[in-house]
Amino acid sequence: MSLKLYFAPGACSFVPHCMLQRAGADFEPIMVKLHKGEQHEGDYRAINPRGQVPVLVDDGQVIAQILAIVLHLDQKFPEAHFLPTSPMARAKAIETLAWMNNTVHPTFTHIFMPQKFSDQADVQANLKAFNTQTYKALLSELESLVHASTPSAWLSGAQLGPLDAYALTLTRWGSMAGIDPSSYALLWAHVQRVSADKAVREVIERERLQLNLFKS
Repeated sequence: MSLKLYFAPGACSFVPHCMLQRAGADFEPIMVKLHKGEQHEGDYRAINPRGQVPVLVDDGQVIAQILAIVLHLDQKFPEAHFLPTSPMARAKAIETLAWMNNTVHPTFTHIFMPQKFSDQADVQANLKAFNTQTYKALLSELESLVHASTPSAWLSGAQLGPLDAYALTLTRWGSMAGIDPSSYALLWAHVQRVSADKAVREVIERERLQLNLFKS
């Protein structure tokens, strides 16, 4: 198979996973079990020395980093209309995608894996508490993007695309951090709309994901 996607269930690799499924692509999904440390094993490090997911292998060429993968898939499957084609609308969509990846995503990492940033238990606890509050504000900002979009459209236009899949992922992560997604009514409704898409539902089932992990 010329296309392979290395993904971890529930990780940001969910975004290209959904794109490939929606495009009807002939691809091989390969699960990397992060909790078992498979990203650090020799075979995977030979593909991606950074030990991260996602990784897309297209005809033997390795592409890492989600922004690069999204842009590649957008060009590879133009009929899917993942991103807008007009210059300004496309730039704004990529701007939002970059913000999700370089701001919202790392904030969650400070909550979920504070040990990456300090080996001191008290510092880890402070990192988790501080960034949980920051993450709540970022979800509010994400909800404002949903509010600004046309009700019948998606975050980057007329077609469900990577921004919508990333919004689902980030909202789900919030529920893992003890943030009730239903407190963001518009965002949560959007996430449920995304999850109802046939291709997205197939990815959710393949990755065996529970959409809301919040426990009061």
